Amino acid sequence: MQQQTEITEPQEPPSQPEFFQEAEEEPPGTYASYLPSSDTQIYPSPVIIPFPFHHRPIAPGRDTSRQFRRKFYPGVNSKQWNDWHWQVANRVRTPERLQSMLFLSHEEQQALLSGETKLPMAVTPYYLSLIPPDDPDHPLRRAVIPTAQEFLRGPGEADDPLGEEEQSPVPGLVHRYPDRVLFLVHDFCSTYCRYCTRSRVVGHGKVRPERARFERILDYIRRNHSIRDVILSGGDPLLLSDERIEWLLNQLRLIPHVEVIRIGTKIPAVLPQRVTSRLVRIIKRYHPVWMSLHFMHPAECTSETQKACAMLADGGIPLGSQTVLLKGINDEVETMKSLMQNLMKMRVRPYYLYQCDPISGSAHFRTPVAKGLEILRGLRGHISGYAVPTYVIDAPGGGGKIPLMPEAVIGRSGDDLVLRNYERKCYRYPDVI
Repeated sequence: MQQQTEITEPQEPPSQPEFFQEAEEEPPGTYASYLPSSDTQIYPSPVIIPFPFHHRPIAPGRDTSRQFRRKFYPGVNSKQWNDWHWQVANRVRTPERLQSMLFLSHEEQQALLSGETKLPMAVTPYYLSLIPPDDPDHPLRRAVIPTAQEFLRGPGEADDPLGEEEQSPVPGLVHRYPDRVLFLVHDFCSTYCRYCTRSRVVGHGKVRPERARFERILDYIRRNHSIRDVILSGGDPLLLSDERIEWLLNQLRLIPHVEVIRIGTKIPAVLPQRVTSRLVRIIKRYHPVWMSLHFMHPAECTSETQKACAMLADGGIPLGSQTVLLKGINDEVETMKSLMQNLMKMRVRPYYLYQCDPISGSAHFRTPVAKGLEILRGLRGHISGYAVPTYVIDAPGGGGKIPLMPEAVIGRSGDDLVLRNYERKCYRYPDVI
């Protein structure tokens, strides 16, 4: 058994010079494949493939980030910019700083200057570099910059629509399904999504990565032998230090009935610099570890993100994506198709497409369920089945995920089942009862 590492209170990131020990330079420019040496050359010489070739990003990525950095962070070099500690320490959090980078709309100014939003505003410099300064309707901007619409509470909305508080036997643990639990490691994110289901919790410093709280949760898991799957969430669990992540994974691996560990994170989209070779080595030691990534738009699929996903996938970590359906952001078939195709190229399997939860102040993000079914119909048959996510509603009140499908079974005709395919053509299947 490894010696337990003491977990202390989270602290502000240290001054910049201490950050650079693990910082990595920008992604390499080429990939090369090599054949075994042989006296007789049977195969043609290997070809150097320009990066990224089959991973060509839909978003500009490095070029855009470099221009943004030179304009707003002229004294910051590539090594600093690509250090995740620097990115976290320099998150844009104030209206004044944001206004120096973006031309704020009236609704954005109302939200930022009023100070009434429940969820804090914070965006990493990297993610902000992907947002046009003069387009308030840009998908990434709408997802992370507050507007006055957050103040409006619509019918059926609630601060805790999924009833997580009622299914929390221990603070920071949600036990909804018999064989799995949700472990909230803390409430801190590098970038806050305005449609966050846990906007009542995250960003307020009330769920802290304290050793005593972790021990109570671990003790609950040890005592409940039906639990075989633990999902680390929060807040973003990958914002723990490497040492804390290893301690927590080690403690979970010491519990015999815990078979699978999952990590829910948006890091590859908003802070890809956090995915370092050291982090991947740590996670590899505790396999099977799965990772659920949150992507919501193809503009997040940059070269930096592709590098982060490649490192995770090369570390043997299965990657799945959970996408929230959002009005005016990704509620078009072509947008969703592009996202799913880009995820597949990054070796990320589309997993869930969520109907947006009815959290307080979310009406401007929610689409009718019919829109989600329309998108699913537009995907099925037109892209690989691996790229089609399961469309679900996380039932209000703690009912769990309920899958939704376009109607495929029309009915029966004698002994035949009448089915409809993606082209809306009907077929019969002999289904003798």
